[in-house]
Amino acid sequence: MELNIHISSVDNNPAVCFDTGLDPRSFARTKMSQSLIEQGFVVSADGTHKVWRPSGVNETNGSMRVFGPVFQGKRLDLLLDEVNIYANRQTALEAVVYWIRSKMFLGETRSAYNPGASFISLDNNGINPKGSVFFAPENLSNRCLHMEGTQPDRYNCPDLIGMDTAAFCAAVMLYKIFTGVHPYPSAEIYQDMREGVFMPLHFAAPDLDDKICSLIQAALLLPVAKKRSKNGTDILTELLELLLGAEGSVISLSSLFSKTSAEKKDLIEKEKKLHAIKQNSFIKTKRFVTRNKHLLIGISIGLIFMLFVIFSTMEGFSKRPTTAGMSPDNVVTAYYEAFSSLNHAIMEACVQGADKADINAAASLFAVIRTRQAYEGASSSTLIQARVWKESGGDLPAPNVFGVTDLTIDYLGGNEDQGLMVFRASYHLWAPDESFARNRSDVLTLRRDRRRNWRIIEILRTER
Repeated sequence: MELNIHISSVDNNPAVCFDTGLDPRSFARTKMSQSLIEQGFVVSADGTHKVWRPSGVNETNGSMRVFGPVFQGKRLDLLLDEVNIYANRQTALEAVVYWIRSKMFLGETRSAYNPGASFISLDNNGINPKGSVFFAPENLSNRCLHMEGTQPDRYNCPDLIGMDTAAFCAAVMLYKIFTGVHPYPSAEIYQDMREGVFMPLHFAAPDLDDKICSLIQAALLLPVAKKRSKNGTDILTELLELLLGAEGSVISLSSLFSKTSAEKKDLIEKEKKLHAIKQNSFIKTKRFVTRNKHLLIGISIGLIFMLFVIFSTMEGFSKRPTTAGMSPDNVVTAYYEAFSSLNHAIMEACVQGADKADINAAASLFAVIRTRQAYEGASSSTLIQARVWKESGGDLPAPNVFGVTDLTIDYLGGNEDQGLMVFRASYHLWAPDESFARNRSDVLTLRRDRRRNWRIIEILRTER
């Protein structure tokens, strides 16, 4: 198959090339020239990353080709296509682990998810160290993959965003490596993803480590709201902890498998066949009813479905932290204390409608710390809360200090009986590797929610 994304020679120099398949006129008419300002990323094994931008465009064999700085590596989708040969699975496993690690380093920075848009450096080639990953510009690469006939969405569910998307994609790739087959082989791939229809990994690979099976199962169920058990960030972090060995090396594929007795294999095979029969019967019945619901069931099934969704949603909300029983000033204090401890779940509970910049910052920093701990060791990236650090003397420099100190909360207005209160929070914010604190003054408006709990609905910030 001819590859539209490949490494080739441009003016006698190697470059990453994107063959758009468009003649010059079509290239101009479709405004593909805008791809020249679209950016990709090159992420190194140590967590540093730089922006990659195309260098130019030329015409080759009648079609326009975008090219840019070379990255010596192999396309991830090609490595996955070779896993039917067992000897190639270790290489594919290493590539996917490097891909996961790079996604964690980038955090919420959007980068291409399609494996065909990623190049992995699997050795120290003199240009890119081993473990480096190149994420191509997303729109440009999707265009080229479509032209070469690659199905872009075999590894991604369109309903997910952020780190959930990365976790789902990683799980599909690992499933293929461990079993040799794709978890969603049918033509109804999107519907299967949304409904969680796949052969569970503990049936497809019964010798595989139970923890790995559990994490991949959790990731593949991310699109199914009622079956979600973890978020994408936690899944990726735990996968790295299991798959990365000493000094950041990827563990051997064989170490993830253990021998299973013949009796147990026979039992698992029977359970697998029974599961397949039940699942196929259930899915066929469900989809038949869905296609003919107006004729077969009408309003009654609609009401049952609505009640099911309501109770599922209520169950999910009941397990979340709340501000029940807290006074308005207690909510403000809890918000900043949670920010210092990177407890974004508590921060979410305190906020309703206000700017979530603090919550996103806490979640991103938490993900970076967890990833570095998995890569460098449990004690290498431990953060110290700024308040604790200051009470201990507050010596500078303080590279591992984060959080709020000198917090003062002043009442500005409002009335509890009317359900609206306004406070001013003044504090110093300390960030890692900074030798000075940011002086912030926030005006916070709180209102009671439907459950009569106080929530922050607006944060107006002044920083100097």
